[in-house]
Amino acid sequence: MGMIGRRAPELRVRRWIGGNGEALDTPLKLSDIGTRVKIVFAFQHWCSGCHSHGFPTLQRFYSILAPTGIGFAAIQTVFEGADENTLEKLNLNQRKYGLSIAFGHDVPSTGAAYPSFMEDYRSRGTPWFIVINADNRIVFSDFHLDADWLASELKRARFAS
Repeated sequence: MGMIGRRAPELRVRRWIGGNGEALDTPLKLSDIGTRVKIVFAFQHWCSGCHSHGFPTLQRFYSILAPTGIGFAAIQTVFEGADENTLEKLNLNQRKYGLSIAFGHDVPSTGAAYPSFMEDYRSRGTPWFIVINADNRIVFSDFHLDADWLASELKRARFAS
């Protein structure tokens, strides 16, 4: 069964940097992203689709929607390429795309096949977008989030409160 309509699982990502690139002492929780709509973007540094589609889409959302109180976070899901998808790449991508949001680094726990975000949210790769409404229900979970669709849904106040 898909994740749409289900309650969003709490984040289990352990390593984070804040919006200014500083290491966070405690892991980010969903409530830290905000109480309204939340957009979580999963990526890998070495993913060409993340750079050609994912990050530009996230930039567009962030520039338009962050002033409205919608929360954002990005998570590097390291399910392959651990030598390239490193913790140090978080700040590099944060600066490159001008995103003053928290970035997480999610590697599989010992014995796990996939990072916690991929397991909990059943994402199937990168770039991946999750949209969580104000009731902490997942309303979107997929590779390609259409910016125009999301904007129209938010304007109709379907997901925002």
